[in-house]
Amino acid sequence: MELLDGKLASRAIKEALTLKVAQRKTEGKKVPHLAAVLVGHNGASETYVAAKVKACAEIGYGSTLIRLEEEISENRLLSVIAELNNNPDIDGILVQLPLPKHISDEKVIDAIHPSKDVDGFHPENVGRLVQGLPTYIPATPHGIMLLLQHYRIDSQGMHAVVIGRSNIVGRPMSLLLSANANPGNCTVTICHSRTRNLADLCAQGDLIVAALGRPEFVRAHMVKEGAIVIDVGVTRVPDATKKNGFALKGDVKFDEVAPLCSYITPVPGGVGPMTIAALMKNTFKACEERNGSE
Repeated sequence: MELLDGKLASRAIKEALTLKVAQRKTEGKKVPHLAAVLVGHNGASETYVAAKVKACAEIGYGSTLIRLEEEISENRLLSVIAELNNNPDIDGILVQLPLPKHISDEKVIDAIHPSKDVDGFHPENVGRLVQGLPTYIPATPHGIMLLLQHYRIDSQGMHAVVIGRSNIVGRPMSLLLSANANPGNCTVTICHSRTRNLADLCAQGDLIVAALGRPEFVRAHMVKEGAIVIDVGVTRVPDATKKNGFALKGDVKFDEVAPLCSYITPVPGGVGPMTIAALMKNTFKACEERNGSE
């Protein structure tokens, strides 16, 4: 069993981007600038946004964090996004989800200009992904593909089982794994809460992507010998032995499943760092496309 170390792989990506940014600076070109919008005070969202801002600083990007109160109206948030769309200095915009219930995620995603949509959620970018055209790929699935690439995992011909059908992970993951590329070229099964014989289907998977947000859902009987397991889940579970009172658990019961695997991601330290690395790659791409790479 080999650990797919997201910290290691993401460091390699960030180091490569740092060199590219330094080169742009010496050539007098614009460096990437990411704007993050955080509505309210969700603890997990605060952590994620802080990690993204920190990554920008490490690589040499500009970053702007816009904090808005939970009570902000939908129209006011949309006008903030319109300002960012029209600001030539901003290359990428991300609005941290989830948003408060009175605000439509869909309207907010639609409002971000596709050329600045570094999260890859805008319908135009999703459509390009479906058609196999160059686009901004959602950061978590993109990060997983970069992780497989880093470890030179040849997925061609594998049966990939994706547990979860969200627009953020499950659906784009299924498209990327089935695409004519390597990593890719898999036969993909998407499972979800209504899937019959879910455990049996999982047990057929050469590659399992667990992205359903239920801690320790995937157990040993669901995984065949030699499978590759990618654990996307991160759930805070109360744990009195920890100083902060909780432990982070993935969607996979690691101790039980790991001995069966050829490769497995840890939680934390697997998919999380790769998500941020992929977002940084998207932001660099947005900057190049807006300001020229020559």
